[in-house]
Amino acid sequence: MLTSAHSAAQDRVSLAAAEPTIALGALDGRYRSAVAPLVDHLSEAALNRNRIHVEVEWFIHLCEQQVLPGLPRLTEEQIRGLRGVVTGFGTDEIAELGTIEAETVHDVKAVEYFIARRLDSLELGGLKPLVHFACTSEDINNLSYAVGIRDAVEQVWLPEARTMLEGLSSMAEQAAEVPMLSRTHGQPATPSTLGKEIAVFVHRLGRQVRRIEQQEYLGKINGATGTYAAHLAAAPEADWPGIAQSFVEKLGLTFNPLTTQIESHDFQAELYADISRFNRILHGLCVDIWSYISIGFFKQIPVAGATGSSTMPHKVNPIRFENAEANLEISSALLDTLGATLVESRWQRDLTDSSGQRNIGTGIGHSVLALSNVTKGLKQLDVAEETIAADLDANWEVLGEAVQTVMRAEAIAGTEGMENPYERLKELTRGRRADAEKLQEFVTGLGLSPAAADRLRGLTPAEYTGLAAQLARQFG
Repeated sequence: MLTSAHSAAQDRVSLAAAEPTIALGALDGRYRSAVAPLVDHLSEAALNRNRIHVEVEWFIHLCEQQVLPGLPRLTEEQIRGLRGVVTGFGTDEIAELGTIEAETVHDVKAVEYFIARRLDSLELGGLKPLVHFACTSEDINNLSYAVGIRDAVEQVWLPEARTMLEGLSSMAEQAAEVPMLSRTHGQPATPSTLGKEIAVFVHRLGRQVRRIEQQEYLGKINGATGTYAAHLAAAPEADWPGIAQSFVEKLGLTFNPLTTQIESHDFQAELYADISRFNRILHGLCVDIWSYISIGFFKQIPVAGATGSSTMPHKVNPIRFENAEANLEISSALLDTLGATLVESRWQRDLTDSSGQRNIGTGIGHSVLALSNVTKGLKQLDVAEETIAADLDANWEVLGEAVQTVMRAEAIAGTEGMENPYERLKELTRGRRADAEKLQEFVTGLGLSPAAADRLRGLTPAEYTGLAAQLARQFG
């Protein structure tokens, strides 16, 4: 008896059971190599390493500040040993921490126990109560996330963005003087240069990068509801706000002096809005380049051995830009959602942010993947100057703008017969192709001053680009 397709599918071996390392998501599977550097900053393991880092540094800070009676001065060897718990955090330690968490059913408490286990070997066993002293989980989490997000942006996202912009800027420079027919509303319009149009994106994207480079990463360490209540109960004479501020700043973060139990995540919303805006500008670039490829302004350089289509061997598809478009859309959707939800919390604390923040790496990862694709895609483009020139030469009517503007200037200067310039050019050019001969004939019959007539008769669409090349070089 033949088995149905449906029942045969049910009989398949479970891939999850057979191979637990098979990825569910694209970033951890197909595209792992492009986003792998983010793992060191925004993965669950990285979050736990950063938690250990924050806990260890808080331990050291409290001893340095001598905030409690009986606290010893740590030796250099003990400080190195404590920090070695962080730098030595690897595969075995990840597994050990997972085992502890399985018992505690609490991730931050597991970190506390993980550190405490290591104090005896440093002759600090008597200071186990100092680990996680006066802290709520959010004191540790907000700082750990801030460190991870900062490092991911500064060490991974920004370098990728700068690399892409360098390639784009180089293209703008090389094509600064390549005249190109513009299209406004999809219709032939005043010529520009290819380099100037690319430079517009360089300028826009660069502005967003500069905003992101100036981003503040906020942190707090002020207790269960942001009041330092437990701190004061234990050491009422200590300057806890000052101790907290110096600690947060020592981590390379900006101190947030007033919070509930959580750091309010406003800085994250600001950051994600800026990256999302960058994504959308870059998406516009991808759409424009895709469109220029489709009309032949760019030639794609075939990659040796690559297949463009499974059935049409002549094709070289613009897959890098299409892939980037999709990933930019996914990234912006996730980052927009995070930015909208993280700034809200019920009363002094709820856990919606905890679940949401575990998707930060995915949101930023799709942007990094898109940047990688755009960088590669730009390297596979050649400017098709002959095609661009032919397109321009077929649209002499775009010089109508120059003619009617010169006629306006002539009328102001007192030249006779310059009435209704716009309407006269509209009659000649609107919805019609006006070649060089027709335009020359029209200009000759206008009665312009000799200088103006000579200037217009010598003009071609390829020369009617204004300051485009200069602007491309200045701002691209």
